[in-house]
Amino acid sequence: MRLCLGSLGVFLIVLGNAVFATSESGSDAWVLEQVDRFTSAARAAYEGPGAVPAYKKLLAEIAKNIEERRRSGDGEFLSRSRQFVDFIEAASLGLKSDHQLGFNVTDKQYFAETQPYVQIPQFLLNQNFLRSASRYETLDKAKAFLASQNSTRGPSDQLIFFSYKSRHLGTPDNNNSYRRLLIVVPGDADHGIPEKWVQFGVTDPGKKALVRNVSVVSALLNSDGTFDAYFKDYFRTYRRGAPIQIKGRWELGQGADNCAKCHKTGVLPIFPVDGSVVPSERQSVADANNRLRSYGAPRFGKYLDERKFGPGLAAADPAIRAQRFGEAFHETTVADAMNCARCHQDQKFGALNWPMSRTIVRSFVKGGEMPPGHDLSEGDRDELYKKLVDEYFATDKTNPGILKTWLLGRGDAEDQAVAVRAEPNKSGD
Repeated sequence: MRLCLGSLGVFLIVLGNAVFATSESGSDAWVLEQVDRFTSAARAAYEGPGAVPAYKKLLAEIAKNIEERRRSGDGEFLSRSRQFVDFIEAASLGLKSDHQLGFNVTDKQYFAETQPYVQIPQFLLNQNFLRSASRYETLDKAKAFLASQNSTRGPSDQLIFFSYKSRHLGTPDNNNSYRRLLIVVPGDADHGIPEKWVQFGVTDPGKKALVRNVSVVSALLNSDGTFDAYFKDYFRTYRRGAPIQIKGRWELGQGADNCAKCHKTGVLPIFPVDGSVVPSERQSVADANNRLRSYGAPRFGKYLDERKFGPGLAAADPAIRAQRFGEAFHETTVADAMNCARCHQDQKFGALNWPMSRTIVRSFVKGGEMPPGHDLSEGDRDELYKKLVDEYFATDKTNPGILKTWLLGRGDAEDQAVAVRAEPNKSGD
C-alpha cells in the first residue's frame, strides 16, 4: 500500500475494503481524473473500433503530460505514480509511426535484431510446396511434402502440421480468410534455436484472389521457466510464370500490428472451427497445444515488459467480487468459471490485460474454449463474458475494477491475483 502524505494535509478515501491516505496535491487529483478517463476510454475502445481514435487521442495526451513531467525532473510524481506512468508509457509506444509493433525499439530495429529467430525455415521455401500450400484444393500435396520431410527427421525433430479453419482471426491481408496450414518446427534451446510456429494463410475453395500472408511466431525457451516470443508476418507475391516470392510485410511497406495485444500467451493456442480438421490430424492439434503448454511463462525478450500492464481478467479477490456482484454470486456456476487468472498470470500463460483483443477474448469465452473444464450454457457464457469485462474495466469509486486498481498504484490487484491463484479449484480443471 502506498501512503501519499503531502505538505497540504491528508484526507481519506475508501476503495473496496481498504482505506487509503491520499495527498490533496493537484498532481494526485490529476492522476485520479486521468485514470477514470483512461479506463473508460479503454473499455470503449475494447468494445468497438469506433472508439479507438478517441482512446488514442487521450492516451497521447496523457503520455505527453507524463513526458513533460519527466523532462521537468518531477521525480516525486514519477515515483508516487509509478504503475500509472509505466502503464501509459508502455501502452503509448504503439502510437508512434515507427513503433507499430508496440515495442520499446523501432520496428526497423526489432526486425533487424530478431531476424535470426523469425526467418522462415529454408525447406518451407521450396517452390512446389509454396504453390501447393497456397490453395485449399492442393493442400494434400503440401502435406505430402511435409510428411516426406518427417521421414528424414529423428523422433524428437518431427514436424507437427495440420490444416484448419480459425474461429476468429482473418489474415493481415484478408480479414475474411480463415483457413490455415500450421507447421510447428522443433528448435534446440541449448543452442539458441527457437521453435517456430509457421502459419500459411490458405485461399478458400474456388477463390481466385490468393491469400498472401505467412506468419512466424518463435518460442525461444529460457532456463528460468519462461520463453521469449518473437513475431513476423510475411507476404507472398504471385506472378504468372514466375517463382512465388516471400518478403516481410513491414519491408513491403504494408505496416505491422501490435503483437502483445493479441499474443498475450506469446504463442496462441489453436481452437479450430468444429469439423475443419480432418480426423487423422486431430492428434496433431492436441500435440501443438501441449507443446505450447510446455514452454512456460511468455516474455517478449528485451522489447517489452508485459508486467507493466498489471493483472488481467478475473484477477480479483472473492470478497471484492462479492461486493460487486452480490454475496450469493459465489455459489453460481458462472462465479466458479471466473478463474482465468489461475492460468493467465505472468508466471504461467500471461495475463489477459489491456491492451487486449476483444475478438480473441470474446471468441475463447463465448465459444466455449475458456475456461477449460466448464460445461456452461450459452446464457451462462454470455453472463461470464459480461462479468469478466465489467470486473476488469469498472471505474466505481468505492469498488474500482482490476485495471483502475492497478493504475492507482495499489498493490491490491496483484495481491488479488495471488489469492486467485491460491484459491482451491472446485471444478478440478
